[in-house]
Amino acid sequence: MRRYIAVDIGGTQVRAACYPASKLKSIKIARTTTQATDPEDPVTSPLERIQNLIASIWPADGKVCAISVAAPGPINPYQGILVEAPNIPGWINVPLQQNLSERFKVPVVLGNDANLAALGEWKYGAGKGHHHLIYLTVSTGIGGGVIIDDRLLLGANGLAAELGHTTVMIDGPLCGCGQRGHLEAVASGTAIANWVEAELSQGVQSILPIDKPVSAKRISEAAQKGDKLCIAALARAGHYIGRALADFLHIFNPSIVIIGGGVSKSGPLLLDPMYKAMQEHVLNPHYLDGLVLTTAAFGDEVGLVGALALGRTTYPDCRSKKS
Repeated sequence: MRRYIAVDIGGTQVRAACYPASKLKSIKIARTTTQATDPEDPVTSPLERIQNLIASIWPADGKVCAISVAAPGPINPYQGILVEAPNIPGWINVPLQQNLSERFKVPVVLGNDANLAALGEWKYGAGKGHHHLIYLTVSTGIGGGVIIDDRLLLGANGLAAELGHTTVMIDGPLCGCGQRGHLEAVASGTAIANWVEAELSQGVQSILPIDKPVSAKRISEAAQKGDKLCIAALARAGHYIGRALADFLHIFNPSIVIIGGGVSKSGPLLLDPMYKAMQEHVLNPHYLDGLVLTTAAFGDEVGLVGALALGRTTYPDCRSKKS
């Protein structure tokens, strides 16, 4: 039996899993830190750490159809190049596809992690059965992916669907990318925490613990307990996400919008204001006909599932290929 190796590269952690040709349950899974954290660790190169991780789960019979990789930041999937990886110093224009294919002698495919999350949800998760889909992950940042006519939207250079970098507030807060007013700078988990901190500094009352850092998770927990400031923070974020989604509906006309990421766990406190704003700002109510707005089926494992979906859609005839 041939297998697929899926890899999810994060700024702090890399995970790799070996999957059978047609099932979602992994045969073996392993993880490591992206960069060496122990001064005694002889392996300091992120690339070497990734290679060693893949080797650690490689099947004894060597029967692997392909390696598929989900990575953060801008990707050129056509050339297999990681253009720039956030939080991995020095990772600029890394020929990841070439490096891994030369090391393991199997085909390698590469994609942006948010794009692949969309692909994974479409193929195996909440978007199954839909032909037109928008996926938005609301976490530390905001990323996205789009499926059009059962195909992942990539663009001319593979840089499409950076939905979090849509301007929603002219001259708004500074985004991590250096521009102002992007959705990520206004409604991500980081942005929500920044807004609450600013309100607290102005004397607004809250039940948030003063001896712990303000975070989106703590804000969500306090909101669930009725904290007015935290409820307002999530409603504000939901409003701006909803406004952006109305624009996305005009451009892509999906049948389903899937919200993933840690902030989505806030549930109706985020989603209700989101849907309300989407309704208020959509060009025509027909854009909402039959539209499904839901949360993602996959949590932390979405990167691996998305990478697996990429491998299987790119090399669907795995079992018929020779080892």
